[in-house]
Amino acid sequence: MPSQVDALYAIAVGYLLGSIPFGLILTRLAGTEDLRSIGSGSIGATNVLRTGRKGLAAATVVLDAGKGVAAVLLAARLWPGTEGYAAVGAIVGHCFPAWLGFRGGKGFATAAGVCLVLAWPVMLVCAVVWAAVLAIGRISSLASLGAIVAAPVVAWLLEFDEVAVVLAIIALIVVFQHRGNIARLRAGTEAKIGAPR
Repeated sequence: MPSQVDALYAIAVGYLLGSIPFGLILTRLAGTEDLRSIGSGSIGATNVLRTGRKGLAAATVVLDAGKGVAAVLLAARLWPGTEGYAAVGAIVGHCFPAWLGFRGGKGFATAAGVCLVLAWPVMLVCAVVWAAVLAIGRISSLASLGAIVAAPVVAWLLEFDEVAVVLAIIALIVVFQHRGNIARLRAGTEAKIGAPR
């Protein structure tokens, strides 16, 4: 068991890395309008896509996932056993960055990054779930929700018990961040991929 001090360090580092708003940074560098003033107001890749810049959206996915990977790997190197704390810290940082008034992204790409490092077989299964739901429903948020809810279940079934607990906490945060999407899904008004917004 890691010490409480090490766990706090891991959470702090995870939070700091997770709170880097790559979507906002990239769109500002590209000279687009403020990302927080369009669409959902999120700083994530889906909202970046609403600017019409597919390349920026793809880069945002990679960088947001990458900061999750970096947080977990750094914790593993500096404070072995604290990887789960860093993972949760990274998600909280992405979703609630202090420097943006605690209004960040929805956490899915960063969650994918931490899952890749914590238990890559779980990530592979969840990627299949994401792709299948997306292919059937053509709704990005539904695919993300399906994959993130499946993650702790898959981890438990594959006997990654400690990872399952971490992913369950992450899933709760990501689902909370998708509450607006969930309301639209229930109302049947959530936009499908390619549909005008």
